[in-house]
Amino acid sequence: MEWKEILYEKGDDGIAIITLNRPERLNAFTRTMLDEWYAALQDAHLDPAVKVIIVTGAGRAFCAGVDLSTGTSGLMDPNRTLVENRNFLRDTVQRIPRLVAHLDKPYIAAVNGPAMGAGMDMASMADIRFASENARFGMTYVRVGLIPGDGGCWYLPRIVGMAKALELIWTGDIIDAQEALHIGYVSKVLPPDELMPYTLDFARRLAQGPSVAIQLSKRLAYRGLHIDVDAALEEAQDAMVIVQMTEDAREGPRAFREKRPPQFKGR
Repeated sequence: MEWKEILYEKGDDGIAIITLNRPERLNAFTRTMLDEWYAALQDAHLDPAVKVIIVTGAGRAFCAGVDLSTGTSGLMDPNRTLVENRNFLRDTVQRIPRLVAHLDKPYIAAVNGPAMGAGMDMASMADIRFASENARFGMTYVRVGLIPGDGGCWYLPRIVGMAKALELIWTGDIIDAQEALHIGYVSKVLPPDELMPYTLDFARRLAQGPSVAIQLSKRLAYRGLHIDVDAALEEAQDAMVIVQMTEDAREGPRAFREKRPPQFKGR
């Protein structure tokens, strides 16, 4: 596929990097960018050689949300019918969170600059967020009379708690990277030139780990948000049966006994 509005790289280290690539528009997304983003995520999801996925932005922003340069939000079109408008989000931007919800592989956001509106929602979809000192975050939908349309009302309360999430959604206030760290929205704040090296080192650490165990633990953690403890324990038991059958589960104890670093193969 020819990439026009994203960059997509896959390395020999098991890491795929998606870079939103409209720096002249602060990486505000268009239908083309969404199509390419979805295709890249799908490719990384299905490629067994990919162990970890990173998303970041080109230039000085992570993502400014939907491109408003045409003078319309792009969410509603008077030339479309009510039914077409109702389905527009589902068929465009909501494809991203729906696919991300099925990613067992770690999905990390390296937030290099402002993440506003839907751009913040896109960062919220990641399992972990690392931020540049230049990052800013804002649920700015309310400033244009809209609501979070691509999962912000679902993701944000699960990250920072209901009260703080509603405060950010209702006010549209913009917070800096240190405040995002303080409320637990990001895991680490770094100087701009250290963000990607740190994120890549972290991703390589995961990619070199026992990927079956990492992916199943992610699945258990997310499912645990919606089920009771008995059901969670039953699922953990089933997952344990699977990981105990892997080569990595034999390599780990063997390496421990031999006093050497384990050489996991992800199988």
